[in-house]
Amino acid sequence: MKKYTAWPGIIGYTPEDTEHFKTVKREINGKEVDIIFRKGTPGITYEVANQLRAEGKMVPDFSICPDLNPRTYIATSVAPHIICEQDLSMKTRDGVRLYFDLYRPANTTEPLPLIVCWAPFGKRPHEGQDGWKLMGVPPQTVSEMSKFEAADPGYWCRYGYAVANVDPRGVGHSEGDTVLWGEEDGKDGADFIDWAGEQSWCNGRVTLFGNSGVCMVIWRIAAEQPKHLACIGAWEGTGDMYRESLTYNGIPRPFFEGMIVGSCACSNYIEDNINMLIAHPFYDDFWKTKTPHWEKIKVPAYVCAGLCHFHLRGSCEGFRKIRSPKKWFRMHRDMEWPDTYNPDNMDDLRKFYDRYLKDVRNGWEFTPKVRVDVMDAYGFDYAHNQEEDNFPIPRTQYTKFYLDASKMGMSLEPVAEESEVVYNNYVEYNPDVQFEVTKDSGMINFDYKFNKDTEIIGYMKLHLWIECRGYDNMDMFFRIKKLGVDGEYLPLHCMKEPFTGAWGQGRGARRELDPKLSTDYCPVQAHQKDEPMEQGVVYPVDYEIQPTARIWHKGETLRLQISADFIVNEWYEDVRMAFVTDNGEKGEAKHVIHTGGQYDSYLQLPVIPPKYVAGDYVIDK
Repeated sequence: MKKYTAWPGIIGYTPEDTEHFKTVKREINGKEVDIIFRKGTPGITYEVANQLRAEGKMVPDFSICPDLNPRTYIATSVAPHIICEQDLSMKTRDGVRLYFDLYRPANTTEPLPLIVCWAPFGKRPHEGQDGWKLMGVPPQTVSEMSKFEAADPGYWCRYGYAVANVDPRGVGHSEGDTVLWGEEDGKDGADFIDWAGEQSWCNGRVTLFGNSGVCMVIWRIAAEQPKHLACIGAWEGTGDMYRESLTYNGIPRPFFEGMIVGSCACSNYIEDNINMLIAHPFYDDFWKTKTPHWEKIKVPAYVCAGLCHFHLRGSCEGFRKIRSPKKWFRMHRDMEWPDTYNPDNMDDLRKFYDRYLKDVRNGWEFTPKVRVDVMDAYGFDYAHNQEEDNFPIPRTQYTKFYLDASKMGMSLEPVAEESEVVYNNYVEYNPDVQFEVTKDSGMINFDYKFNKDTEIIGYMKLHLWIECRGYDNMDMFFRIKKLGVDGEYLPLHCMKEPFTGAWGQGRGARRELDPKLSTDYCPVQAHQKDEPMEQGVVYPVDYEIQPTARIWHKGETLRLQISADFIVNEWYEDVRMAFVTDNGEKGEAKHVIHTGGQYDSYLQLPVIPPKYVAGDYVIDK
């Protein structure tokens, strides 16, 4: 197998390179670990950014850092009811000063509940950071007071809330070195919340809100259990940084994190998780500090998961594993940004906040514990906000669909005859053309046609018998597609762009499962070692496929697609989402899927029966 090395566009760490790097010793579980920090990209002013653009140069998305300018002012000319106290500061437990902007209603001196928004993207993105766009959100929907991917003071201050946009440690003018998505971020956030809860402008009740990168920190801060944290709104947030971000189930995906590290306005140093992956290729104690302590989160929680987005796994893990006795979950088909700023959803969140931050008895408890958009095809849903009791849904019937390589199909009964199918490296894929399955092609399809309407909601599992000929590893990528009764591909639409459906991936040399994390419906790899594949040996493997919520109508086909490379045909994917696969040189590794007989390869689907059985009137418990 190939060893992890510096990837294209990534500067590899060496101890001698003091121009770009430094290491800091951190004690983790009683051991000293060298943490690699990269020299940050110093923040630039709006004026400098404009000059760079005039010269045709690129300005990193989150690099704007306006001059320090403490002041109090009317937030916008069209919102005279909101004041901003700009560049306020507080000190963390170790004396590091953090800066933030505080927005609050101008027409009251009463202490208010506080919404904290925390992420390394800059606290005033409108001041020059025109590189990012809230795709799918109509222009002028979100005010210039909003931090990227966070609560909009233009909405919340109207309803009696204060909003704090915080620059974490090392970002902007905040002191120290930036640590991304870890326990240190959590401790700083907890310090801020408990400090803020004691201020004259706060009623002692604080919450956290955000999506994507802003949400990812919420898990870490809430796990520290700050005493003034009353509840959380966690909408779309990756949890396990090893399995869900730096790698996808062990297959490196470093470039998106590289964009974050290189874009943030950090005058000092920023933790280099990419080079830490090279130094720590397996899931060890360092990476455990990058996984939330779900069990420590006990405050009321409103969690969201986008079914068409890469934060899906973390959001589902968060809802399942947090110990909050009062928690609600909404699984939706939209992309995170339009979902966050949809007025119906903001009003729904306000009802939750009013209940737990203002003690308004508004009947929030009547809200279903779980609401799910059951997707169909294109922009159409079979059901919107379908009400369920929990997730995974208790009445789920986990059903095995057995693969048959001789027919490239699937059946509900085990396949008697053994057969195999072989494929190798990636072949250019055109999603508008039906792919013809042939031996030694870069992609294979297994199809199943439903003879009745079938609702599939939850976790999927792929159990395979695999062999690699000519190499010692095979990286595999999976898609669950839908074909119409006429055999034509039926994509989903996310922001009116095609999206295939549920996805997954697995590395042949990472077969070992973590028995503590794995369930029958969701296997989780241990990632403690590489186990190179021996020639002539057929191995059983289990891989998770991301949760879904979709219906297949009678006569429609579910297609399991397996490829040796990432199947790129989604709207949000670009070079930063790329994987670094290890399938040997071109034409060297032959991937083999064995089915039938002793090789009981199958796709396990979470089939959801009706809540009521017609004629029997029996409620499924």
